[in-house]
Amino acid sequence: MKPWLFALPLLACSHAAPPPQTAAAPAAPVRDPLAAFETVRVVLQSPRCVNCHPVGDAPLQGDHGRLHQPLIKRGPEGTGVAGLSCAACHGKENPPASYGAHEPPGVSTGWRLPPAAHPMVFAGLGSAALCEQLKDRERNGGKSMEALIQHVARDPLVLWGWSPGYGRQPVPIAHDEFVRAFRTWAVAGGPCAAPTAHNP
Repeated sequence: MKPWLFALPLLACSHAAPPPQTAAAPAAPVRDPLAAFETVRVVLQSPRCVNCHPVGDAPLQGDHGRLHQPLIKRGPEGTGVAGLSCAACHGKENPPASYGAHEPPGVSTGWRLPPAAHPMVFAGLGSAALCEQLKDRERNGGKSMEALIQHVARDPLVLWGWSPGYGRQPVPIAHDEFVRAFRTWAVAGGPCAAPTAHNP
C-alpha cells in the first residue's frame, strides 16, 4: 500500500481546522462618530468581549455566554483568586485545533478580566451607557482616548477576539474596521447618543 494512503483518514477528522473564511470586502469608513460608535458597540458586546466584561465578578464562556466552569471569580487584579487563578488553566497561546473544542484559550500577556477597581462591564448596557463608561477615566483604568485607541489596536488580549481558537466564533467585524470606527469616535471627542427608553 502506498504510504500516502495512511494520511487520507486524517483529512476527514472532525477536529481538523475549519476551512479559512473568505474575507469580506472592506466596509467604507464611517465618518459620523455616533454611527462609528455603533460599530464599536457591536464589537464590545460580542461574546468574545462580553465574556470577560460581564455583570458581576464571574466570567462567562462560549458563544452563548454561559457561566464559566469551573466557577471562578475576578479577584482584585482580574486574574482570579488565590488557589484558582486564570493562569491555572489558560496558557500563553491557544491550544492547537487537534485538541478539539472546549479547551481553555490562551494569550501571550496572560488571561485576565479587568481589575475589580474598574470592571468595565459591557454586558447588557445600552449604547449611551456603554459610551459614557468607556471614556470615563475613573471607570476605564485612567486611560486617555489615545491610550484607548492603542489598547484596542494592539493589546494581544483584544486581538485574541479575532483569533479565538478552534470552536469559537471570532468578533463579527474586521479588526481594522473596528479600529477605524473607534478612532473616528475617539478623535471626535467620544460623543455619546442621548439616552432614550430603548438606549439607556
